[in-house]
Amino acid sequence: MLLRLVSLALLAALVSGCVSSVLNVDKKAAQPIPTRLVNEMGGKGMSPTDPILVRIFKQESELEIWKRDQTGRYALLKTYPMCRWSGKLGPKTREGDRQAPEGFYHVSAGMLNPNSQYYLSFNLGYPNRLEDALGYTGDALMVHGACSSSGCYALTDEGVAEIYAVAREALEGGQRVIQVQAFPFRMTPENMAKNRGDPNFEFWMNLKGGYDIFEVTRRPPKVSYCGGRYVFDARFKDGEPADPLAACPPTVTAKNPAVASRAEADWLAMEQLLSASTTLSAHAYVDGGMHPYFRELLGRIGPEALSKRTSVSSVPVSRPEAALADTHVEGE
Repeated sequence: MLLRLVSLALLAALVSGCVSSVLNVDKKAAQPIPTRLVNEMGGKGMSPTDPILVRIFKQESELEIWKRDQTGRYALLKTYPMCRWSGKLGPKTREGDRQAPEGFYHVSAGMLNPNSQYYLSFNLGYPNRLEDALGYTGDALMVHGACSSSGCYALTDEGVAEIYAVAREALEGGQRVIQVQAFPFRMTPENMAKNRGDPNFEFWMNLKGGYDIFEVTRRPPKVSYCGGRYVFDARFKDGEPADPLAACPPTVTAKNPAVASRAEADWLAMEQLLSASTTLSAHAYVDGGMHPYFRELLGRIGPEALSKRTSVSSVPVSRPEAALADTHVEGE
């Protein structure tokens, strides 16, 4: 009888997801990449150990995995719908603001978390050197499973298990760090025009510099910090700047003409949209967003059923009423 009670208690702990035995942690963290995804890699000239890059888009509630192929450039492997992110468009600046971070981050093997209470996760590394110098606060900002967020990016348990396995294999294959690019939205002229009046617009234009480099070259931009902002693909005469807030030192690199042309064309397209007579609509968030697929499910089956679909331990959906209240407001 005692043995049966102990066994039942252990089983309950394993299922809860909040308390994990070493056996359970090892099993989750060691799951192989699904065969179908490995086959897709092969069809695109990729191997499981090739380096990856992650892009996150708040407004679209999507996470992309890009992987280096045989050409040396990165190609899109898969797009995952996000079930929940919290806060609004804009960077995270302080502990407790419920903001999911925006910026450029680098994830090492030690930042993979097999002990997450949300199945599996990896730490974004917020605050990065620039954010730390700016006095931004907060920690343990993750990409994790379930459909609950308080400053994190939440996928389903199934989705994060797949991403975790892809990241693990790339890091074990020799990639030192995985670059994660977190954006408020896809940085198209239309989206930039819709959000032209936002207080964060200058910051988003800074992020767009790195976005444009990847869009044109299909390789991760080199990220530096100086002048209180991100600087991309710069080689400095005297080495990397030590102080992210100090003025940028002289560089010995010229701008990529193709990237500069892309940025100029996008700016002109944005200006044309703003000068047109049509009214542009920008997103407004009560508290974060949810991919339309999950929002439709939430409205149709309710938060309890959605939590069961997205989490093996039925983690409750965070603020479901806010997710359903996601709206558009008219902008300039």
